[in-house]
Amino acid sequence: MTASPTATGPRLALLGAGRMGQAILAGLLGAGWDPARIVVAEPDHDAAARAEAHGVTVLPPQRAVVGADAVVVAVKPAMVGALLDQVSARLAAGTVVISVAAGLTTTTLAEHLPAGTAVVRVMPNMPALIGQGMSGLSPAHGCPDAARDLAVEVMAAVGEVRVVDEALQDAVTAVSGSGPAYVFHVVEAMIDAGVLLGLPRGLAHDLTVQTLVGSAAMLRDTQRHPALLREDVTSPGGTTAEALHVLEAAGVKAAFAEAMRACRDRSAELSGS
Repeated sequence: MTASPTATGPRLALLGAGRMGQAILAGLLGAGWDPARIVVAEPDHDAAARAEAHGVTVLPPQRAVVGADAVVVAVKPAMVGALLDQVSARLAAGTVVISVAAGLTTTTLAEHLPAGTAVVRVMPNMPALIGQGMSGLSPAHGCPDAARDLAVEVMAAVGEVRVVDEALQDAVTAVSGSGPAYVFHVVEAMIDAGVLLGLPRGLAHDLTVQTLVGSAAMLRDTQRHPALLREDVTSPGGTTAEALHVLEAAGVKAAFAEAMRACRDRSAELSGS
């Protein structure tokens, strides 16, 4: 990550201070961004008050973007076009517009922006709300490297970032964008199964969640292939081998592949890609 901006660093306008907008704001401030360099536009009174509590200025969108080096668009996808139409005439040449709205392509975004705007599309995910997100970031064709790097720095404030070709964004949605829901679904199933086996629900919850957290940390920290880690847990003829045999017979891997294919295809349908 590049050095954190100071009072003389880039100026950012955050359009939308809902859950993802608030997460980005908190992440940037936690990474050392000076609140004087951030302006927020948010019509909801309570959300605007939460943003102001961080020491940033809240202004209407047309004023918030004036002089901004980067504009983060963090509103619902259906609102993006009209919002960009409102502010486009106020954007300085070369402004970086970073959209975290699901399903909107850089081509669609550019239709609402002046020529020369650097457009970046991002697919974050829910753990960004606690600074543990995974974002797939796609600069538009012709986007300058400096604009891409600034977008990466902004999104790195809420977790990991990978730069990907925009043609892969629907697959990114299927893996990481929607991925937390798959994990929560599996955790729910494990907790319910633990209760069925006689564990108190609270204990089943704690055992399952910490098992997930510890396993994820091992994958991240050891960088070993998951199949190798699985083999380390699986003794021939043992309890884990029996459980995995049942999962294989139930077609769990195939079900995941089919579910994620369906997610990718639905993402492509919604974005028109």
